[in-house]
Amino acid sequence: MLSTDKAVYPINAMGLTKALGEKITIAKAKAPGRDKPVFSTARYGNVMASRGSVIPRFVRQIKSGQPLTVTDPDMTRFMMTLADSVDLVLYTYEQARSGDIFVQKAPACTIGALARALCLIFGADPEVRVIGARHGEKSFEHLVAREETPRTEDLGGYFRIAADERDMRYAHNGDGGAGEICDGFTSLSTRQLSDEELIQRLRSLDYIQAELTSATVVSEGV
Repeated sequence: MLSTDKAVYPINAMGLTKALGEKITIAKAKAPGRDKPVFSTARYGNVMASRGSVIPRFVRQIKSGQPLTVTDPDMTRFMMTLADSVDLVLYTYEQARSGDIFVQKAPACTIGALARALCLIFGADPEVRVIGARHGEKSFEHLVAREETPRTEDLGGYFRIAADERDMRYAHNGDGGAGEICDGFTSLSTRQLSDEELIQRLRSLDYIQAELTSATVVSEGV
């Protein structure tokens, strides 16, 4: 099951369906039966320049000389490349026990830093308009919820969240979390990319390379 950070504390339709998909996957994993498949989930953050990413929108605005529309410059988001997301899926295939959810320790950046980095890459200095968060947008994203940390195992570059095997007829108290993530793992608490690291990640994307070699950027007022 491919899931996203939107599944944790979901507040919009996409997050709700992803969260339900995770619950169904875990239910199938816990259902009785011999020789059944291993049901597991790869939960990841934003894949840079994928469908729905803000990166293509920013690039279109920069190259056409339009103002850059930023919802909230202090909003943080996880930044994964396509290769990172493939690595997470392959790691899940190799390591998963039935019911596990796997999370990669992805870095993050602010939307303001992302906009600045793209302007530097394309040599542009557009007007930046802060338009405010859209309905259902969070100021930061969770990849591991606080309530999941007692079942979370630190595997170095990844977290494994085991299925909750407790008898839900009885109340239980949590026993703390996985070391430094006792309050959860979020795009605010993870490592923040420096400007240089962010520019390097962006330049490594095939999409950015293609855009740099296509049409010329339109300067403001020209």
